[in-house]
Amino acid sequence: MGISITITAGDVSLDGQLNDTATAQAVADSLPISGTVNTWGEEIYFATPLALPAEDDARAEMEIGELAYWPEGRALCVFFGPTPASGADGVPRAVGPVNPIGRVRGDATALKSVADGAEIKIEAAD
Repeated sequence: MGISITITAGDVSLDGQLNDTATAQAVADSLPISGTVNTWGEEIYFATPLALPAEDDARAEMEIGELAYWPEGRALCVFFGPTPASGADGVPRAVGPVNPIGRVRGDATALKSVADGAEIKIEAAD
């Protein structure tokens, strides 16, 4: 399958799984990655040093708990609810096409308690 990861943001720690795409592998090869949380509705994103292209399956509509890489912003994203770009259906929607790279295992809505400016770290699970 993919690589097991741990996402720690503020006081929240979640397990996750990276998928088997080229972008996910590039992220895995760069772990651990850390940064400063930015929130956009119920999405966390943070800048990375990675500069990766959009993949063929890049899309804006996401699912709660999905992890993605945003090529335009060179950022990693975690979706846990509606964003300002969501429609009336409340489905998480990125600001533009993102590369899906994996998902949170467990309750991604726990990230609602994480504020802008908190530290976030994604690392390979033990």
